Amino acid sequence: MIETLISSKTRIKLLLKFFLNSSNRSYLRGLEAEFKESTNAIRQELNKFEEAGLLISENEGNKKYFKANLAHPLHNDLKSIIYKMVGLDMVIENVVLKLGDLNRVYLSGKFSKGLDSDLVELIFIGEIDKEYLQELCEKAELLIKRKIKKIVYNLEEYMEATAKENFSQYLLLWSK
Repeated sequence: MIETLISSKTRIKLLLKFFLNSSNRSYLRGLEAEFKESTNAIRQELNKFEEAGLLISENEGNKKYFKANLAHPLHNDLKSIIYKMVGLDMVIENVVLKLGDLNRVYLSGKFSKGLDSDLVELIFIGEIDKEYLQELCEKAELLIKRKIKKIVYNLEEYMEATAKENFSQYLLLWSK
């Protein structure tokens, strides 16, 4: 759908990279490796975004890192559009808000890194009826036209997992 509004595939990839998870930051060569596109095409789009104030940059050594400008007036609107494009708004509305004793939901996998994927990977924390979660996810998959992979932890399992795994690498999608 967004492809009809934005014809540049590189621009769409950059929107995903920086506005799906606004804490993402990257430099030109890193984006070249991720996107498998020429640095020239990426550089042109980065410059346009920076000129518009949507991205800000900072130099570290010989690398220029880019990240979303959280203070830009369109930041939240772009983030909302990207969530809708990916289908995360539908997942929240049709799955997360219908579950019982839910504490948190994290987005992991490619999307948490700002990369497009056919698979939405979610980590649910709380006391959840797994059969009901499966039903809700199957319905949401039809709406968003993407598969949903889920991991469920109760609070005790989550505390044990955080001792072994850094959950800050994931995008906190929803919290009680």
